[in-house]
Amino acid sequence: MLERLLPPTFSARQLPEPRSQGAQLALRYCVQCHNLPNPAMHHAAKWPPIVQRMVLRMEGRGNMGTLMSEMMAGVEAPSVEETAALVAYLRKHAQKPLDPARYPEAFSPSGEAFRLACNQCHVLPDPRRHTAREWPAVVARMQQNMEWMNRVVGSKPDPAETQLRIEEINAFLRKYARP
Repeated sequence: MLERLLPPTFSARQLPEPRSQGAQLALRYCVQCHNLPNPAMHHAAKWPPIVQRMVLRMEGRGNMGTLMSEMMAGVEAPSVEETAALVAYLRKHAQKPLDPARYPEAFSPSGEAFRLACNQCHVLPDPRRHTAREWPAVVARMQQNMEWMNRVVGSKPDPAETQLRIEEINAFLRKYARP
């Protein structure tokens, strides 16, 4: 229905604990309306209000009045218990924000490429979330997401804007990543 709201770069096989109740609930409910969300796309505190807003929409009580109930005809909403399990799962696997005291370089000129790119869509991730070997693939997926989002809004690259400096982002992440 609204699949273009989330980039199609995260798949079911990438879900943490894919056989868990929370992962199964995400696959059952979230993809009724849009592509599968990555639990790490938001930090833990952000997930509860997002899920509540989505449940209201699934129930046809969203921000579009009667049009919402017409749009959501046939969409199944989770029970209160399922909603709680889904929120718990998303919070458990949410983005772990970077600790500025532990990584002051992120706020210096050498961390600028990382900070500017990542902060556009989510909290700055803790570089220890992934190994040095894993980060390039994560950064490549994020680059795909950013390119996809530009297609959604129809914008074209503007040479006057700060450009994505992938090598600098990967260098910063590799420096602090898990071995």
